[in-house]
Amino acid sequence: MNNFRVERDSIGEVRVPNWAYYGAQTQRALENFPISGRPVPRELIRALGLVKLACAQANMELGLLETRVGNAVVQAASEVMQGRLDGEFVVDVFQTGSGTSTNMNANEVIANRAVEILGGKRGDKSLVHPNDHVNMSQSSNDVIPTAIHVAAVGALEGELLPAMGKLQQVLEQKALEFDGVFKLGRTHLQDALPVRLGQEFGGYASQVAHAIVRIRSAIPSLLELALGGTAVGTGLNAPQGFAELAISRIRELSGHAFVQAPDLFEALGSKDGLVEASGQLKAFATSLMKIANDLRLMNSGPHGALGEITLPELQPGSSIMPGKVNPVIPECVMMVAAAVMGNDLTVCIGGQHGTLELNTMMPIMAERLLESIRILGNVCDVLADKCVKGIRANERRALSFIESSLALVTPLAPVMGYDAAASLAQEALRLGKTVRELAREKGLMPQEELDRLLDIRRLTGP
Repeated sequence: MNNFRVERDSIGEVRVPNWAYYGAQTQRALENFPISGRPVPRELIRALGLVKLACAQANMELGLLETRVGNAVVQAASEVMQGRLDGEFVVDVFQTGSGTSTNMNANEVIANRAVEILGGKRGDKSLVHPNDHVNMSQSSNDVIPTAIHVAAVGALEGELLPAMGKLQQVLEQKALEFDGVFKLGRTHLQDALPVRLGQEFGGYASQVAHAIVRIRSAIPSLLELALGGTAVGTGLNAPQGFAELAISRIRELSGHAFVQAPDLFEALGSKDGLVEASGQLKAFATSLMKIANDLRLMNSGPHGALGEITLPELQPGSSIMPGKVNPVIPECVMMVAAAVMGNDLTVCIGGQHGTLELNTMMPIMAERLLESIRILGNVCDVLADKCVKGIRANERRALSFIESSLALVTPLAPVMGYDAAASLAQEALRLGKTVRELAREKGLMPQEELDRLLDIRRLTGP
């Protein structure tokens, strides 16, 4: 039995596996780019299906695409949207920088599936042609950036932002729970004035809240679509009204307020919107790195270091030391943050390669941006559910650090003077006593005044 069929493209004949919906150009790309073994992200594949479906509907409405063929294309594109044909998208992410190979991968898969729907055999271009029918009124150069924007907005709104909102809420709940827990503040990793544990967690919640605002601020640029620009931004071969109709269908299918980019040369030649979005993801990754590191430090020990909080015990931490438990979730968060920072560099470099009329690093920019969105969303869920919700405060230990700290001399300085307060601190250190004990012994001020000045709640603000 012959396991291959022969297809032709503009270069010549190509043998394609009989089972494949993809065709000649995809097969060539599969052979030309044996680089990473990673195809383009599934989010982009499904966005491509949505864009192809919308374009087919627009072409039918304009009377350019015969209804019977158009309906088959719409059905096939819908199956791509649903992820039913993900296995057919085989082109490596490291490919032609315009993403033409992936666009043709989509065109061929949709065309051959449409041929099958119409009762034909895969590879019969006389029924449905990947370029003439599926790619009608389009170019890879406007379809790929359009699909990237559709995928990115869908992932941000559907995955990352809800996960960030949940993390913010959980942190805010902990801030309330820990409002009465007093601990030693630290600056430069040295003892500083007292704070409340709830204040620290409120700060973390605020970091996430600010990140949500920043990321939302990047979405308007992603709502601008390049569709209608075709090859170089002039719109050649895209008929009057096509882009407006297709983008209106994209809005309906996605539920997001996409519009045609006001300048199609900017939309094809630059990828500044992707760079902006990636930069905001990097900023959020920086926040997560700080939060994760703080949780590790406060949990450190539990006997040989701070031990001010206890993280949930999730798994054994050592293959040799029985009973050891490590802060695995914060460590996971830190690795995700590092990956996002690295991805941002790739996206930034990619954005610099909008040479003349076309950016030619779009596939890798899409992969790294979408990966950042995906792993940040996942790690927010994990951090909220498996770590923050279960944190316990070790109140007695935290309070003991405050009492033993020389920083407690600070509220006495306005009464005693800076130099006298510094001498008191140095003497307390030399004698192994607390500031409170030594001040009481010396009778430096009435007991009632000393207690008022060293009242921990007052020291931590309202």
